[in-house]
Amino acid sequence: MVDATASFDGNRLAASKASARAPAADQTSQSVSIADAAALASYGEFCGSALFAPAQSAEWVRAWTAQANPDAVIATLKIEDRPVFALALEITRTGPFRVARFMGGRHANGNFATADPAWLAKTDAGAIRRLVTAIGKARPDIDLVALERLLPDLDGVANPLATFSNFASPNLSLAVDLAGGFDALLARASGKRKRKKHRSQTRKFEAVGSHRRIEARTPEDVNRLLDAFFEMKEFRFRKMGIANVFGEPEVRAFFRALFAGALTEEKPSFVLHGLEVAGKLRAITGSSRSGKRLICEFGAIAEDDLGHTSPGDFLFFDNIQEACETGFEVYDFSVGDEPYKRLWCDIESQHFEVLVPLTLKGHALASALRQGARAKAFIKNNPTVWKLTKMLRRKAAGQAAPAATEDEN
Repeated sequence: MVDATASFDGNRLAASKASARAPAADQTSQSVSIADAAALASYGEFCGSALFAPAQSAEWVRAWTAQANPDAVIATLKIEDRPVFALALEITRTGPFRVARFMGGRHANGNFATADPAWLAKTDAGAIRRLVTAIGKARPDIDLVALERLLPDLDGVANPLATFSNFASPNLSLAVDLAGGFDALLARASGKRKRKKHRSQTRKFEAVGSHRRIEARTPEDVNRLLDAFFEMKEFRFRKMGIANVFGEPEVRAFFRALFAGALTEEKPSFVLHGLEVAGKLRAITGSSRSGKRLICEFGAIAEDDLGHTSPGDFLFFDNIQEACETGFEVYDFSVGDEPYKRLWCDIESQHFEVLVPLTLKGHALASALRQGARAKAFIKNNPTVWKLTKMLRRKAAGQAAPAATEDEN
């Protein structure tokens, strides 16, 4: 197999194909293309038969490129001109550095790059490394390829990026095993207490008016639920003293496009649910469907007169029950260790990070990011320090703009 030598012609990035003298079975090539309409179409076609996480889906990538208008590329590894592995990346500026990362930034969690399932069974780590090298040749302005919050495996298939030097993500990911159905789950997870609480919440809701669980089935539903969600999150983040990761107009437009676009699918890959009580939305969740897993990508509650009734817990109860009834094997709360997740979860996953420097500046940034991840892990894994950090953060809320965002969806 021969390294590809990338070139840039001002409109399209391309990489030379492997030597024609190589045996046909070993012919590999790497291409790095601007994420234009043609590249997105090819990527979408590959996704039709590939394995990938929700944030690497064609729907996610199309919506992000359309709404955020990033500087983006799609790097593809091919065998005999057939794609077997692809990285859809955006290039962002961090101070003096340029970083290539999964599209969506901190909103992209539980990542698993698009790959052919048959090829994954005999992953060629060297070929992936040559693909990353081709990215650097095609775009010499990129200092670092940062592939963060990577799944160790997807439905039992190992993540091929684990062959790179890596380290643990600072945040755990929590999930619940749905084996045996909802009754069996409750039997393992304080079911009597959960059912009693659910009945009590129902009575409290009925005391102020009717209640219903809503699934967004029209673009109007999507906008209504997301409007409520963005308002809830803005209030919550301001109260916590951290930057609102859902605040940018392009981020909001992206989620509107993503969830509205999913409605055209026979079984939408992204879905919104809401709990309405007395005509007002009190809790919202946004989820993705990924193989055997239903993944809660984000959630929020209204901090109002019914906030003490835990409407978020009520909605999770119904969401998890429906996940059991529709055949999912895992309900995934995604990244972040929170008490409300611990009420359900019996599966812990440790995501990992891969940083590949392409320049001397990239090496310096990678070192700083590793140190930052270690510090963050120390803070979050020490209950006393983490509690103090959150208290100080809340006290500082409103006094100065927060310097950094958090991995809280």
